[in-house]
Amino acid sequence: MSAPPVSAPSAQPASAASAPAVPTPVGQGPSAAGERHERAQEQRGPEQRSPEQRGPEQRGPEQRGPEQRGPEQRGPESRDVDRTSAAQGDPEQVLAAYRWRLDPETLREVVEAPEEFRTIRRRLTEKLGAAVDNRSRARLLSLRAVVSRLLGELDDALADGRLALTYAEATGELRRTAVAQARLAHVLRWRGEFVEADRLFAEANSTELPDRLRAALHEHAGRSCYDQGRLMEACHHFERALDLRGDGDPELQARIRLSLDSVAERVAETGFGPYPRSRDEVLERDRPPVPARDGDLWGFADPDGDMAIAAEYAEAQAFREGLAWVRRPETERWSLVDLAGATVLGPTYPVVRPFSDGLAWVSDGASGWVAIDAVGEVVVPHGFADVRPFHHGVAVVRREGWGAVDRNGRIVVPTRYHGFATVLADGRYVDGFTDEGLAVVDVAGRRGVVDRTGKVLVPPAHPALVIHPVAFLVDDGTGHWGALDRRGEPLIEPVHRDRDEVVAEIERLLVDTHPVL
Repeated sequence: MSAPPVSAPSAQPASAASAPAVPTPVGQGPSAAGERHERAQEQRGPEQRSPEQRGPEQRGPEQRGPEQRGPEQRGPESRDVDRTSAAQGDPEQVLAAYRWRLDPETLREVVEAPEEFRTIRRRLTEKLGAAVDNRSRARLLSLRAVVSRLLGELDDALADGRLALTYAEATGELRRTAVAQARLAHVLRWRGEFVEADRLFAEANSTELPDRLRAALHEHAGRSCYDQGRLMEACHHFERALDLRGDGDPELQARIRLSLDSVAERVAETGFGPYPRSRDEVLERDRPPVPARDGDLWGFADPDGDMAIAAEYAEAQAFREGLAWVRRPETERWSLVDLAGATVLGPTYPVVRPFSDGLAWVSDGASGWVAIDAVGEVVVPHGFADVRPFHHGVAVVRREGWGAVDRNGRIVVPTRYHGFATVLADGRYVDGFTDEGLAVVDVAGRRGVVDRTGKVLVPPAHPALVIHPVAFLVDDGTGHWGALDRRGEPLIEPVHRDRDEVVAEIERLLVDTHPVL
């Protein structure tokens, strides 16, 4: 049974409002108009949109409403129109169309009409009162956090941002969670809580997201580094944003130019600051000792090269999730040790694989693969012929055919497929399911798509199929490529000569999608 919908929030600060109900189940679909607008904007080309729906790069100033012009294009005489538009228009569309001006000293957005944004926040609160699903709650709460941040009301923004992330994670959707993480991170940046802000920006920036969103995440991570005086690291983020989207986004180019000018001025005063951190350092991941040989035996060395665990093993695998498999010279069976070298599980299995998602596949060599937990208890006892690591709670397995099992040993994808062949649009191969929970399956050379719950999104009917961040690229069997949307419905007719042409067409369809972070 799903939890009751969120009680209608009042216009008072989020921290003073009554707490909404627990997020409803992942499967409950969106019903709000804002969600339909979001999907429609992602799937319509510029030629299908009316002038007020096109991005600024597709309209002249005479076609833009005051709320859609940047502050530098609006005079005081337009403020009354701004307030009227904010009060009467959809607040999500008003925010999506707004073009921000950055303060060159702080690299923060400038708000020149606070009353306009208070009206937008009130309208978002009204929509939130009618929201009945996790997707809508996540979207509206995180947008309200954006507006509260811009108004300088950071406690309210923080409360909304954290709750929005809870709802977004309940949907299980990669992009929605990443947007909520980024909006919360931006609030934390303004509060000066940089450790958590930087970690959230890094966690959000999955390579499976659209390039335009990844570029925005790098841009905002760069501004956070700028605030901290990590100017070399800021430059790396700004350059990465340009690598991802620079050629196709003149507005991004302009913002990055302004940001780099600000960096240059600060460098002249203070220098570049600390050396850039690695991703693991930003995510605060400890560096475990690594296998190291001393004579004929193996142990583990710390980052300085000193032996942290004595060399007394014939073989040693790398640490994963704080545990490592080791084999002593007197046995052919593997033991499990922790980071201190203490034995967690004695010599038990002759064939083992590293831990992932808290589970490891092991085999006695005769009865197939089973999964054990960190204390050696068998939690998936089926005995599969072949297996892949667990990822986000599921693992690809083979019995009579290929399928998938969850952490409780339940078959979630029937073992009836001839294989898993998940390829991303950038050419990378994924061993099983993507971060978003999608996998390409094969039946007699025909490809389809399933999600981690076993739902068939695209029946296996295509000679070739590739996962794009917002679509599925498909070959019709004659060498022509097209695209399906995430519901498996036709999006682009198969008339293109290769995948690159389809990707370019998708970019044109998404040309006015500007992530509001």
